[in-house]
Amino acid sequence: MKKLKQNITRIIAAIFVLASFASCDEVGDTDPGGTSTESMSGDWYVQTLVNGKVVVNYTLLSTYNTSANDGKEMWIDDHGKIWNFKVKSPVTVGSSVFAGSNLASDVDGYKVNVTITEGKVTKNDTKSTGGHIVDGISFKATFSDDTDAGTVYEIKGYKRTGFKEDEH
Repeated sequence: MKKLKQNITRIIAAIFVLASFASCDEVGDTDPGGTSTESMSGDWYVQTLVNGKVVVNYTLLSTYNTSANDGKEMWIDDHGKIWNFKVKSPVTVGSSVFAGSNLASDVDGYKVNVTITEGKVTKNDTKSTGGHIVDGISFKATFSDDTDAGTVYEIKGYKRTGFKEDEH
């Protein structure tokens, strides 16, 4: 009986050892990769200025890849905080710049055309409000339905860090 218990214990131990080897089998490449506009994408805390004066204080803006994933366009989405726009802007990923004329936006039936100029994403050259060195974003925009026709809005800020002191 004692010998039978020892053999059963050994068999169970062997099963656990073999199962642990089988469960560690890595299948294929687990790296999901990135997107074509990854270096320019993210959530940004931006201010909107007119003639150097802040008209909209820090608010969230997002830039992200289009479904084409071709490196020629990215979405710029203000989440309804600046002018309620979401546009696909042409980009040049290699030099981290973006711009486009009369970019169509239709957010929940609100239609507007946006012209973006001087758009750029800069690497590690901007300070967050908490003092962290992060990526920066800046561009100028005009809106087709602006009652002050010709007003140029300067939108600039820094990449969201996730640190409490940088949240707005």
